[in-house]
Amino acid sequence: MTEKNQKNKFDKRKKPRREAKDDFEQRILDVARVTRVMAGGKRMTFRVCVVIGDKKGSVAVGIGKGADVTIAVNKAVNKAKKNLIKVPIINETIPHEVRHKFGAARLLFKPASKGKGVIAGGVIRPILDLAGIKNVTSKILGTNNKINNAQCAILALSSLKRIEKKEKQLDKNEKKLDNDNNKNKNK
Repeated sequence: MTEKNQKNKFDKRKKPRREAKDDFEQRILDVARVTRVMAGGKRMTFRVCVVIGDKKGSVAVGIGKGADVTIAVNKAVNKAKKNLIKVPIINETIPHEVRHKFGAARLLFKPASKGKGVIAGGVIRPILDLAGIKNVTSKILGTNNKINNAQCAILALSSLKRIEKKEKQLDKNEKKLDNDNNKNKNK
């Protein structure tokens, strides 16, 4: 074979695909070894709870199970990527106070002034950190179950409302009322 034919041969090969690098950070919240009793004996698996976030307002929690911890982590990350939520952040904190209940888990989030930091315990701190919230006060009021607290935190963050939209609507309504009043005066 000549050199030219060899180059053509290599050009026809498939080039390895490069995966798009995600800008999500991940942290493991909980690893549990789960034992299932089968006819032949006990079967061991691992359950992993993972939080992912980009520190810009997107965050999610995923749970994965597998024969190995790395397999379980990969499954959990893939599930979390499918359930991302967008958290409204105003001045590095949340827009308003929120209380949420999920099962026996009860949480309280309060906005904090700039410079106060994240005051949170348990699994709530990594969730708030990866969401990009820098100033918030929180309290776990119910159970100590990490998975339920993590899911409750995600539901609480997803229930936050953007205040800016309401202000814009109020401005529109005021302008509309002003226009109506001006029309009535002109008559």
